[in-house]
Amino acid sequence: MTKSCMISFTALQDGRYRRSFRNSGLKSVTTDLGDGTVVHCWVPKAHQPNRPNLLLIHGVGANAMWQWNSFIAPLSSEFNVYVPDLIFFGRSYSTRPDRTETFQAQCVMKTMEAHGVRRMRVAGLSYGGFVAYSMAAQFPEAVERVVIAAAGVCMEESDLEKGMFKVRNVEEATVILLPQTPDKLRRLVQLSFYKPSKILPSCFLKDFIDVMCTEYLQEKKELIITLHKDRKLSDLPKITQSTLIIWGEQDQVFPLELGNRLKRLLGENAKMEIIKNAGHAINAEKWKEFYKHLKSFVTDHPKLESNGNNRKAD
Repeated sequence: MTKSCMISFTALQDGRYRRSFRNSGLKSVTTDLGDGTVVHCWVPKAHQPNRPNLLLIHGVGANAMWQWNSFIAPLSSEFNVYVPDLIFFGRSYSTRPDRTETFQAQCVMKTMEAHGVRRMRVAGLSYGGFVAYSMAAQFPEAVERVVIAAAGVCMEESDLEKGMFKVRNVEEATVILLPQTPDKLRRLVQLSFYKPSKILPSCFLKDFIDVMCTEYLQEKKELIITLHKDRKLSDLPKITQSTLIIWGEQDQVFPLELGNRLKRLLGENAKMEIIKNAGHAINAEKWKEFYKHLKSFVTDHPKLESNGNNRKAD
């Protein structure tokens, strides 16, 4: 901690989010999966059988609370909401060497089963979208519908060489996505937001890094490297659930072309919503618009609706 910031504002904010989750009817539970893997998850204090189950999966960054807090209160009034920390984030970890999104999806599914949840709607943000997609592919009987938000599941390893991304190689990507200095965190903010804040004191950035970005650093690097290595669109299974794709028009982390690519792959099973004047961090920068699309889709409805760019599903 720097001398100019004796109080950890990151820790204080983390505490506020924790109270927000509890006030929204959730409790913090840790589940030992029995194979060297432990998963922390926010679950309903009282499961309501008459409500649908909604699973929210976070991306790379801070723990799940920081990425989903704005949505918790309104969603918890209508859904049984479950919000896990993925492996090596928050209080979830594993001694197993597997770093694939397939493994992450299996761990989340085992956690849901441990809480008696067999059917659910799933929304994944960024890296969480990779995990959500994998869950839909592996467990089609459990996943009813899917929201993929700003997640480049259709990217290929060759896209990096072709200049699609703002980084030159995956090593540079890990340095930015897992920042260890204020300058790198500023760079991440610049890439993630359409209109990034111009006032980002090093004191606060250093505090955030110390509290949120130092644990399981090597394991997180391995997650990112594994996500990218040998990735080919031809290897990606085509999921059959109704899918909502949400993307920021100005996303510099996963460019909009990857969203369009996913829409082409899924065809009429998917609906795409493009949020204007938004970058990658659509959950923070345009959270109200993001919430509107998410809530509409995961609420019971008979079929996908046209948004002008997509035909209505049969």
